[in-house]
Amino acid sequence: MAKDGTMVNDRREIFGWAMYDWANSAFSTTVGTVFLGPFVASLARTAAEAAGTSTVSFLGIPVAPDSFLPYCISFSVGMQVLFLPILGAIADYSHLRKQMMQVFATIGAIATILMFLLTGNLWWLGGVLFIVANLAFGAAIVFYNAYLPDIASEDERDRVSSYGWAMGYLGGGILLALNLAFFIFSEDLGVPSELAVRINLASAGIWWLGFSFFTWKRLRPRHAARQLPAGETYATIGFKQLRKTFSEVKHFPETLKFLLAYFLYNDGIQTVIAVAATFAAAPLIQGGLELEQTTLTAVILMIQFVAFFGALFWGKLAGWIGAKQSVVVSLVIWSAVVIYAYGGLRGETATLQFFILGVFIALVMGGSQAISRSLFAQMIPNGKEAEFFSFYEISERGTSWIGPLVFGLANQMFGNLRIAILSLIFFFIMGLILLPFVNVSKAIADAKKYDGNAV
Repeated sequence: MAKDGTMVNDRREIFGWAMYDWANSAFSTTVGTVFLGPFVASLARTAAEAAGTSTVSFLGIPVAPDSFLPYCISFSVGMQVLFLPILGAIADYSHLRKQMMQVFATIGAIATILMFLLTGNLWWLGGVLFIVANLAFGAAIVFYNAYLPDIASEDERDRVSSYGWAMGYLGGGILLALNLAFFIFSEDLGVPSELAVRINLASAGIWWLGFSFFTWKRLRPRHAARQLPAGETYATIGFKQLRKTFSEVKHFPETLKFLLAYFLYNDGIQTVIAVAATFAAAPLIQGGLELEQTTLTAVILMIQFVAFFGALFWGKLAGWIGAKQSVVVSLVIWSAVVIYAYGGLRGETATLQFFILGVFIALVMGGSQAISRSLFAQMIPNGKEAEFFSFYEISERGTSWIGPLVFGLANQMFGNLRIAILSLIFFFIMGLILLPFVNVSKAIADAKKYDGNAV
């Protein structure tokens, strides 16, 4: 039982919590990974051709059609960096974490459903809706992650966190498989391909919102809602809480050390995931593999489903050898993946080798992230969960431009994607150097020492 008198390790509540990962992963896979980017770019390209120019105009600014959505992604990440800590502070003060999670999940899902409206000259709406949906997605994830210490005891957090990640891979993978099948056979069904893409985009929002009701039904709020003091608003309280937290972070040096290590190695993970398709599809002369789109699609689906088992396995591995040690093992494997991508993947069996490499990526991808989340959950003070997880989310998303920048610069300097891939080993090596120096026991002790002192 938790200190506030609520139960922990309740299987029904844990299932409800994990179902949110199942629900919102549809946005990451169907919208973010596969369908939205190419569709918005094609609509913008058609609009540019109709206007007789090579660019489209957004708010009076000329933009290359293929650059529009990446710009929107960057802007949405910047908005997350700005707003997530404030929202986390408000949630921690008000004890309205569940309600805020519901609000932002609903906003994100509705924005995704509205992507069905993307046609013709409304190409720009895809970017606007993505900014709203991605900001809401990040906010809801902060509150979702902050529930982990509430629903699981310390000895169960690795398993529960891994279970959540596994459910996310399974849910996102199932909808993506259905959507890809619908897209491939849409013409045979009498559905134009453009309409099929719009239906698929909207389906991610319906999936996200619909399955979230399992979470709303089973996830219990912690603490009674706190009333605002006279003359205060949630915004002013949020800034005050955040200032207080910044003044107190010096009391959690090991937690900060872990965040730095996580920022580095997770940036490497996110970059490998982001550039893998580019590397696989690029011509051989550029160091790529020149694989067919059907092969890439099959690998993406395979990774989603193998990652389900990988996340569950890493939860068990953390129980056998410890959470920090299991993350270290995953970083060694990530380093080996990058080295092999540079030196291997050649000859007639390159496609088979890429599939095998994808299996290894899938096995460690969910595990390294799930255990990192549960490890961090041990290191944060009571009453500050949403604030600290907002910093965690920023470490994951707000700095994710550094790895792609290193990759892009290396490719531009050497004209070879294999060297660019190899450059990413820096992030994994730095993580392997820093992580062993994190004193987990002291971090947990520092966090517990703070218990009961939160305002």
